[in-house]
Amino acid sequence: MARIELPLYTPRYVPNGTERAIVETSKGPITVELWGADAPVTVGNFIELAARGFYDNLKFHARKPDSVIAGGCPTTRAMGPAQVLAAVQGVIRGMHPGTGDARYTIIDEWETNSRNHHGRGNICTAVKSAPNSASSQFYFSLSDQPEFDEQDTVFGQVVEGDELLDALAIGDAIKGIRIEGADEAALAAAIAQETPRPETPKETMERLARERAERAAAQEEQA
Repeated sequence: MARIELPLYTPRYVPNGTERAIVETSKGPITVELWGADAPVTVGNFIELAARGFYDNLKFHARKPDSVIAGGCPTTRAMGPAQVLAAVQGVIRGMHPGTGDARYTIIDEWETNSRNHHGRGNICTAVKSAPNSASSQFYFSLSDQPEFDEQDTVFGQVVEGDELLDALAIGDAIKGIRIEGADEAALAAAIAQETPRPETPKETMERLARERAERAAAQEEQA
């Protein structure tokens, strides 16, 4: 079966550098200062997703003591807290919290971000194994973790509600994420447009066939 290729997306909203995100959780609100000047693509994407309601009713799906608490996976939207925990523990089959995305990816910005140091209270992208594979998932760093500095983009810092990071558990809900300080007109215009969609398996097969034919033609010309 052909692997579905996710398109690379550049957010249409350009951060002004003063935005904040209020992450409303089932344990209370967490206010995050977003670093739009340092990670504009990552912050622009996060703001667009929040404004679209993408994060509404998602659940935190991973927690590692003194390391991270992670959320942003749409697979968890229809799951209750107990279901998320049971699925993570392998009790429920066919449900895989932590595997979902926004059906596109964005570029990594850790190399160009001078503030890309993982410390207590930072909000960071959660990536897959490949470069430029961040999408919707994020995590709060619970300690200094320099081993992630050249892997995940840091795009903000908790400024209120830091104590809740220790209280959040797998299954706790993200009720919604509200953005303050955004250019409302620019953001409305950005989210009014559609995001890219991934290739269908048929489109992937057709693209691969075209690429093989082009390589074969090039080899014939060189022969």
